[in-house]
Amino acid sequence: MSNLGPLFLYWVLTLLLFLPLSSTSHSEAIEALLSRLDARRAAPSVQESAAKAVLRRLLPTHLDSFQFEIVSKDVCRGKNCFWISNYNASSKNGPKIMIKGTTAVEIASGLHWYIKYWCGAHVSWDKTGGIQIASIPKPGSLPLVKDEGVMIQRPVPWNYYQNVVTSSYSYVWWDWERWEKEIDWMALQGVNLPLAFNGQEAIWQKVFMDFNIRKKDLDGFFGGPAFLAWARMGNLHGWGGPLSQNWLDQQLVLQKQILSRMLELGMTPVLPSFSGNVPEALKKTFPSANITRLGEWNTIDNNPRWCCTYLLDPSDHLFIQIGKAFIKQQIKEYGDVTDIYNWPFKNDTFNENSPPTNDPAYISSLGAAIYKAMSQGDKDSVWLMQGWLFYSDAGFWKPPQIKALLHSVPFGKMVVLDLFADAKPIWRTSSQFYGTPYIWCMLHNFGGNIEMYGILDAVSSGPVDARVSKNSTMVGVGMCMEGIEQNPVVYELMSEMAFRSEKVQLVEWLKTYSSRRYGKAVHHVEAAWEILYRTIYNCTDGIADHNIDFMVNFPDWDPSLDPSSDISEEQHIIQKIFIQLGKRRILFQETTSDLPRSHLWYSTHEVVNALRLFLDAGNELSKSSTFRYDLVDLTRQVLSKLANQVYLDAVIAFRQKDVKNFHLHSQKFVQLIKDIDTLLASDDNFLLGTWLESAKKLAVNPREMKQYEWNARTQVTMWFDVTKTNQSKLHDYANKFWSGLLENYYLPRASTYFGYLSKALTENEKFKMEEWRQEWILYSNKWQAGKELYPVKAKGDTLAISKRLYEKYFN
Repeated sequence: MSNLGPLFLYWVLTLLLFLPLSSTSHSEAIEALLSRLDARRAAPSVQESAAKAVLRRLLPTHLDSFQFEIVSKDVCRGKNCFWISNYNASSKNGPKIMIKGTTAVEIASGLHWYIKYWCGAHVSWDKTGGIQIASIPKPGSLPLVKDEGVMIQRPVPWNYYQNVVTSSYSYVWWDWERWEKEIDWMALQGVNLPLAFNGQEAIWQKVFMDFNIRKKDLDGFFGGPAFLAWARMGNLHGWGGPLSQNWLDQQLVLQKQILSRMLELGMTPVLPSFSGNVPEALKKTFPSANITRLGEWNTIDNNPRWCCTYLLDPSDHLFIQIGKAFIKQQIKEYGDVTDIYNWPFKNDTFNENSPPTNDPAYISSLGAAIYKAMSQGDKDSVWLMQGWLFYSDAGFWKPPQIKALLHSVPFGKMVVLDLFADAKPIWRTSSQFYGTPYIWCMLHNFGGNIEMYGILDAVSSGPVDARVSKNSTMVGVGMCMEGIEQNPVVYELMSEMAFRSEKVQLVEWLKTYSSRRYGKAVHHVEAAWEILYRTIYNCTDGIADHNIDFMVNFPDWDPSLDPSSDISEEQHIIQKIFIQLGKRRILFQETTSDLPRSHLWYSTHEVVNALRLFLDAGNELSKSSTFRYDLVDLTRQVLSKLANQVYLDAVIAFRQKDVKNFHLHSQKFVQLIKDIDTLLASDDNFLLGTWLESAKKLAVNPREMKQYEWNARTQVTMWFDVTKTNQSKLHDYANKFWSGLLENYYLPRASTYFGYLSKALTENEKFKMEEWRQEWILYSNKWQAGKELYPVKAKGDTLAISKRLYEKYFN
């Protein structure tokens, strides 16, 4: 501790400059930041053209029906807003509707609001059914608004979007065509503060080469395309790599296209900053630098090829040099496009490893050093910090430590993401982050899993409660899901909260939602959505919903053994997984029984009734792509929960040495996998082939094609490294209900497992766990390296298949 003496004095003197400010100063600091960001926005004419282009791509037939205009905040009483009014009601052919907004995002949001609430239209991701615009009247017949129109203000300045791992679970194989659609979706949903993380490896290559690191030294540093998020955060290195120069160059070009479009629309992109994650070669080049090798992260046997990355201490002067160089290089490549930088949280010194001392002065010194690296690259930089660590490591982060970190930078230079506020809000227990501005975020999804789930009441009320609470420092709302393109109802509601100052009346809102989504009001589906609201979308048990249905996250255990005996460490009486985002560790919650448990928070009987109501509406809505998507998803949900019970029935029969019932239930489980695969194959949005083909499409040579396909297959199955008899600790983390994946991966696994159990039962011998694992891992490795093609077009009649399965299993 003696070495901390001079540092302690220095940082105490520094911190005196950064004492918490009054609420007036809080408001002034945020307003100064917003004014600075507003000043660098694209010219009004550029933004108006960008908004018009969104309209052209969404409603090309109505291009002349709308007039757009950028206005100042003064028009909106000092806030960001959109204003919908009639343009020229007497004209037959000219524009009918005027939409004004403070940015192009506000204009696009106003357009979306108008076609939703005046025309009954619906916009969602293509892979969740796409758009429903058949209800919009023809040009010249658009409905008018009343009187002077409708002005809707943002109650808080920002609508944040993305998680640092979304880039791997969802965006990894996207080209510009797909990105353009996503940015349009963002604008229509009111997103004005999106992460922009593409292309950073090309920036790092240039930066590290300036620090005398050779290109080949980075081959083992960068991860493969599907694992870049975790390589960036220092969880792993080299896995799925190396990256080709083609990839680096492609992604840099793509990032520039992304940033250009975001800026045209008036968005403020959030760029990455230096987290201390460095290649091993840096330690050799700078032997006196304070570089620590971190512990392993979910590898098997601490395999050094992938684990134990290197962290440069923020207190080291080299940290500031590299951090400054990285931001300067981004500015050189992209221009001066933002002041807001994200600190990749899993490699955050404060998240991956608790600081070596809980001394607040020391914590302040580290926080100040991190910010110094940013500010030397961009003097106006703002640190966008993940707030999850205050929950995940609450034993360390007590009020003095939290205050020390949050107050270690000038006020107004840090904004905290309350990442999991929909289920685990930190703002309530941290005195509103001790005066630091924060964004109320919905996390919702893990691993890009496909499962119907949500907490609609929390989404509707949480942001409002936080904003109106005493001494609130809330400055935004956000969506921080690990994977997108699922549960569109949740994301539509969350997006609306960026423009709602009061809680939503959800029963009525869901009625209008269903009529917009399907193009007409149908009593049966309205009644079904009431059931879904109080069941599937009312998860109040506080458990992070990472899908662990046995079909796609198969229990790796010996059911004949006593629960205290030899069960695999990573699957210890399986499977109630709770994901610690800050540490990316998987914790397994003990169950009251020694049987595996899936996550079930609602009455399955009620949800089966909701499915019946959907089917009753089928003849009327079967031509709707959004209805067919929801029908597939709901049928899949019902059958997968049934399969969980069937699996347990098989295991119980095995334990009771009941051969007849074991075979009955195990065969039923296998048949359910086949039936669900057939169901999923009937909709384009549930196909494995789409994922694989999008990966191969980015390749420019056979070697890349082989590598990218392996990356794509591995992420959604085994995920990480294995041995002959040990599955990856992260196997099935990114599981998917995709046709092709069920039939060719999950089905062989279940069949092989039950085959071994059957042999043990009929021949009165022990279940050969090691042999089962060895056979399965060998199969998985071959499948991951496979090249077989999978369909990219749906086949079959969704409604007929769903009806048949309902009759088969529930009638």
